[in-house]
Amino acid sequence: MDQVREVLKYHHYAYRTEQTYCQWILRYIRFFGGKIHPRDLVVHHVERFLSDLVVKGEVSASTQRQALNAIVFLYREVLDLPLDGKIMPTRSKKKPMLPTVLGKNEIKSFFQHIEGTHALMAKILYGSGLRLMECVRLRIKDVDFDRKRIHVLGKGDKWRSTILAHPIIREMKIHIDQVKALHRRDIEEGFGEVYIPSALGRKYKNAAMETQWQYIFPSKKRSIDPRTECERRHHVQESGLQKAVKRAAHRARIDKRVTCHTLRHSFATTMLENGTNIRMLQELMGHADVKTTERYTHVMDKDISRIISPLEDMDM
Repeated sequence: MDQVREVLKYHHYAYRTEQTYCQWILRYIRFFGGKIHPRDLVVHHVERFLSDLVVKGEVSASTQRQALNAIVFLYREVLDLPLDGKIMPTRSKKKPMLPTVLGKNEIKSFFQHIEGTHALMAKILYGSGLRLMECVRLRIKDVDFDRKRIHVLGKGDKWRSTILAHPIIREMKIHIDQVKALHRRDIEEGFGEVYIPSALGRKYKNAAMETQWQYIFPSKKRSIDPRTECERRHHVQESGLQKAVKRAAHRARIDKRVTCHTLRHSFATTMLENGTNIRMLQELMGHADVKTTERYTHVMDKDISRIISPLEDMDM
């Protein structure tokens, strides 16, 4: 497992991905008693493990795919033993559910019951369509107030731009000024460094200390980076916002399962209802496939009474 971690670091995988892959690889090894080295296991062993996840664990297709990715990484990158043959486990039959969205009255009530920094973060999720971790990892340089844009580093390390809602601009500026003041205090105390990707760190030697690279939503306390053992101020834990969103939905008496992703779903649905082109929405959301964006057409409010039948244009 030390070797697995070293290779993950060599390929610059995110720390969260490193943890996830290690967990799946350990589960895979323990599934066969923990006494057989993975190099002695072949394709049908992988299929047995992945099939068991579905049959007994009843996991979703995405979870099964995540486990497969971890195991393929183990064989291809760590053991240098690419799996021969196509892996064909029992596939999950769980169908993706329609996204949960909030109506205008529910959104209004929701924001009446959330406050502080969590309220600002929730407004970004709903007003710009960000994913939870995209919001948590925002840096000062990512916000363009002049053009009302937020530049987002999304899945697969792909950049995209989305809208910055005008109603939160003043609040964002005040918040960022507070973050800058916090950064100055850290520097005065001999700290002030933030995590940046290693490649950028080599190219821009002083970037980690610069204000523009600081997280917009920093943690209250500095912590030790588990990889470098350097004391830094990281971004806030996502669990704080998750709990705040759940609590606000409960207080607003919204009888739906409301999560941070619900706010993103609500952004997409409202944009479609307001006439946004689906291809434009695809770019704002950072979807690789437009079919993912099309899910929101099933839950948007459709005023059928306004639709004109083609028969009415005919002179009969």
